[in-house]
Amino acid sequence: MIRLGTMTSVCPDWSIEQIIAGMQRHGFEGLEPRAGWGHASGFELDMPAAARDVARAKIEDAGLKISCVATGAKFAAEDPADLDKSIAEANAAIDLAADLGAGLIRTFGGARGKGEIFWMVNRTAEAYKRVMDHAAERGVIVMMETHDEWCVSTQVRAVVEKVNHPNLGILWDLMHPQRHMERPEETMQTIGAMTKHLHAHDGRYDTENGKITTVALGEGDLDYVTPLKLLHDAGFDGFFSVEVIHKPGSDHDADGTLKAYGDGFRKIVENF
Repeated sequence: MIRLGTMTSVCPDWSIEQIIAGMQRHGFEGLEPRAGWGHASGFELDMPAAARDVARAKIEDAGLKISCVATGAKFAAEDPADLDKSIAEANAAIDLAADLGAGLIRTFGGARGKGEIFWMVNRTAEAYKRVMDHAAERGVIVMMETHDEWCVSTQVRAVVEKVNHPNLGILWDLMHPQRHMERPEETMQTIGAMTKHLHAHDGRYDTENGKITTVALGEGDLDYVTPLKLLHDAGFDGFFSVEVIHKPGSDHDADGTLKAYGDGFRKIVENF
């Protein structure tokens, strides 16, 4: 069953109590904290053990769930020192996710340098292997997202296949493969069975030669109906997590974003 979730990036200035109220108000079930960005909810990699227990209890007592912990770790990093930092970040996130009752963490491939994709895939796979034992020990799946220089699903799949470990999966960001001209049917065939979690942020090509603009679900140029229907029919059991990014302290409408995406999601899936 595809369930509705949100990242704390939507509501960076809200406390845990405000997030719970907003999620309940608009029919959300899963919360994905973005660690490292100073959100008011306090989900950080150095979050004290007691605070983790309290936060988890508040979420679960409200009938909600921590779906995933989002990190900025990048596993294709060429510089050994940068890679070591990402490995440390991922390992800390694995512990946070396990303590919060989440079975997933989000990571990136990131910048991958120049040369043949073959060698980039091999190098990135070797980096992911470094966190697999810890992930297995804590019962957490590490996910590589279709994002940044790894938007093409065949390349992400190649990394996961190379690692060949049950604790590595894929986060299918439904926007980015489409930006690279993949049809959802193609992406589903390539990574559908490896997908553990989804990211949602609709977009519109409204400025010639400009970047895609994030808009409310159903108001953009991207196809969300097809991938959600394909995943539904395949029995996908996970979260469709809204990733609209608002900077802390900025002028934004977190409640309006939750309402728009909640309404848009239900409009899509109500006929499945």
